[in-house]
Amino acid sequence: MAAVPPSPATPPPAALPTPPTLLVLDADPPPRLGRLTGRVRVVHTDEASLAERLPAADVLLVWDFTSHAVRDAWPGEGPRPRWVHTASAGVDHLMCPELTASDTVVTNARGVFDEPIAEYVAALVLAMAKDLPLTWELQQRGEWRHREGRRVAGTRAVVVGSGPIGRSVARTLKALGITASVVGRVPRTGIHGPDDLDRLLARADWVVAAAPLTEQTRGMFDLRRFGVMQPSARFVNVGRGQLVVEEALVQALERRWIAGAALDVLTSEPLPRDSPLWRVPGLLVSPHMSGDTVGWRDDLGAQFVELFERWAVGRPLRNVVDKRRGYVPGH
Repeated sequence: MAAVPPSPATPPPAALPTPPTLLVLDADPPPRLGRLTGRVRVVHTDEASLAERLPAADVLLVWDFTSHAVRDAWPGEGPRPRWVHTASAGVDHLMCPELTASDTVVTNARGVFDEPIAEYVAALVLAMAKDLPLTWELQQRGEWRHREGRRVAGTRAVVVGSGPIGRSVARTLKALGITASVVGRVPRTGIHGPDDLDRLLARADWVVAAAPLTEQTRGMFDLRRFGVMQPSARFVNVGRGQLVVEEALVQALERRWIAGAALDVLTSEPLPRDSPLWRVPGLLVSPHMSGDTVGWRDDLGAQFVELFERWAVGRPLRNVVDKRRGYVPGH
């Protein structure tokens, strides 16, 4: 193995094995890596053989971003890859103390999902405002029931998470005439800090969770936070399932503390068939698909190839994760 990178933002020197070994934690369909043909030795692995093959890898591509196998396998014996890339925005499924403390660079798929997720949030906001789920149900029953929808222009939204996804959500909601405030880890120009969150929640018509999963954000939407929201508010989670105490959300909806909610990410995925979340009044559940549009896997593969080409010649990598914070720091 060559020397480890001198800093998390700097890749290893250009002197690499010929060719370097790329270990891919597989998912179906596999990534398209055509431009790397002949320039890298690609080894595919599943969860069961990951720990055995890690020591021989220079780079690890976590294509199966639903797997927690890296977190389990990393503490084992032998050398470890100098660079790990995950085909996802979140990195909580990877991180363990040993990886955090290592010199290994971790990068993510920042930038691929921003606009698709923002569009999905906008679709949910409009669907809930215009009561489209009930319209569909009534159509199936052949029932004509006139109702009044709600205008979204002039309403207020709070987007929790100031990364590219959160900022893209805010821009898209503003295009609908919604006043959107963004809350981040620290206050800065155009971004509110955590101390402003409760005040903003109390006035919000729409609350969108788009934050990474960290020790500070885990369970942040609990019974107290849902109690702060006004009865007409609707809640959307496109961040991580563990941001929400799901039992608290169920209570808030059943007690009509809030008017509705939509979850695209859940604590347990896939959601078990016997989960009460399927049957909660006013709750829309979707299978972690907000960022997945036609061609998204090709976009992820192309992003990795571009990063690999930078790494191979010693250029600084983009999308470098601060491993202790659990996300790519803002600029």
